[in-house]
Amino acid sequence: MNICLNMFNDELNNLINMKNTLHPFVLIVDDEEDICEIIKFNLESEGFKVDTAYSAEEALRKQLTKYHLFIFDIMMKGMSGYRLADEVRNKKKLKTPVVFLTAKNTENDKLTGFSLGADDYITKPFSVRELIARVKAIMRRPGHQDTEEPVRLKIAGLELDQEKKRLFIEGDKIDLTPHEFYIMMLFLNHTGKVFTREEILNYAWKDNINVLDRTVDVHITRLRKKLRNYGKYIISRSGHGYCFEIE
Repeated sequence: MNICLNMFNDELNNLINMKNTLHPFVLIVDDEEDICEIIKFNLESEGFKVDTAYSAEEALRKQLTKYHLFIFDIMMKGMSGYRLADEVRNKKKLKTPVVFLTAKNTENDKLTGFSLGADDYITKPFSVRELIARVKAIMRRPGHQDTEEPVRLKIAGLELDQEKKRLFIEGDKIDLTPHEFYIMMLFLNHTGKVFTREEILNYAWKDNINVLDRTVDVHITRLRKKLRNYGKYIISRSGHGYCFEIE
C-alpha cells in the first residue's frame, strides 16, 4: 500500500514540476478585482500560471523576475499602469512582455503605451478569447519560449542559486540542508505569500508522508538563525502559516 502511495506521490510531483516549468507565469495588475479574477480564471483554464495584484504598488512588492508576462491596467488608483511599466522597463530593466488593458483608446494613449515598451494594447470592453489569443501570440514570439523559473533569485542581499542549490547572504555562502533550501526556494519564489505548514511539507519534503507539522517549525527556527539579519523576514501568521516578506 505504501509503495503504491509513494509511486502515486512521485507521479503527482512530476506532473506539478512539469506544469511549473512549461507554462508561462502571468501577473495581472488591475484595481478592479472582478476583472482580475475573470482573466485569471480563463488563463488558468488555458494552462497558464497566474498571479494578481490590485495596485501598482502591490505589484512592485512582488518578485517580478519570476513572471513571463505582465497585464497592466492603465487607469488605477495611485500609481498608473504607465508609471508601473516605466518602473519595470527603465528602472528594473526587465524585458518581460507587457500588455496594457484599458478603457483609454485614443491614438496618443496607444503611442504612449508603445513608447513605454508595451507589446500589445487591449481596450475595454474586451473579448476574453481575444485577450487569450493575443497573450498566446506574444508567448510564441522568439525569445519568449523559455519559461523556466530564473536560475538565480536576488532579493536585497540574498541570492539563491536554484541550479547549484546554494544560498548566499551579502556574498557569503550559507550552508543549508536540502529541506531548508527548498523552504527558502518556495519563499523567495513567492515573496509575501503565506504558506500553510502542510503546503511547506508537501513542497520541501515531497513524498515523505511521515513528517509532522512540527518539523516545519523546527526548520523555520534554524533558518532564521542561519539567515542572520534576514531571519526576521520569515514571518509567522498566526493560524495560517509562514511567509517571507521584506517591506
